[in-house]
Amino acid sequence: MTVKGSCHCGGVSYEYRHTPRWTTSCNCGICRRLGALWIYAPIAQITVTGQTRSYAYGERSLAFHSCATCGVTTHWENLTPDADGAYMAVNLRLAAPSVVAKVPVRHFDGADSWMFLDAGSDAS
Repeated sequence: MTVKGSCHCGGVSYEYRHTPRWTTSCNCGICRRLGALWIYAPIAQITVTGQTRSYAYGERSLAFHSCATCGVTTHWENLTPDADGAYMAVNLRLAAPSVVAKVPVRHFDGADSWMFLDAGSDAS
């Protein structure tokens, strides 16, 4: 499955070449304010085009990218890849509503426990 999305003005777009098992709704300070739904994949399976501005805070493990023109947050990149390699996430809310509706939402407690809140779920 290929998922395509773009910011409000169309200046930044992404192509996600992976089938998302779910999208993540995170309640950490920044994700809750952004209202994003994240889908993840190795960097090689995602192409982002267009001019972005990035923002990193705290431990600077993630850089959040937004369109330089309209300000919509399009994706984040991992600045500290682990043993699993480099990965990133794109904001599924920027895809067509018909695509968003087909992907189950999982709730992640990024504000406290760093665990999925859905019963019987894991991060895989």
